[in-house]
Amino acid sequence: MKVSSMDTHMGNISIDQEVVAQYAGTVAMECFGVVGMAIMNVRDGLVRLLKKDSMTRGIQVLLNNNKLTLNFHIIVAYGVSILAVSDNLISNVKYKVEEFTGIEIEKINIFVEGVKVID
Repeated sequence: MKVSSMDTHMGNISIDQEVVAQYAGTVAMECFGVVGMAIMNVRDGLVRLLKKDSMTRGIQVLLNNNKLTLNFHIIVAYGVSILAVSDNLISNVKYKVEEFTGIEIEKINIFVEGVKVID
């Protein structure tokens, strides 16, 4: 699914939703306190941690009026401030994704789906 298309003097540039989700997920995983992306199993209601190769399933990318909305479903480390993790994730993702894509981010929603103890 195409997220954005830009016309330049040399041709057309299209950015796929999967590319934005992959990049945003990589940036999110660099943030302190984020253990990983999560997905909920509808059948039994259990949340599971996604592996790095499928982390884009925990991120939803929406485009409305040429502005992005990103929804993150994350699992945080036990003992860290959820507010601090969220603020860090929002500021890092907003800056890096806007610079990477050239598309303004209107909103970043974070859904904390679980907590994991890290050794």
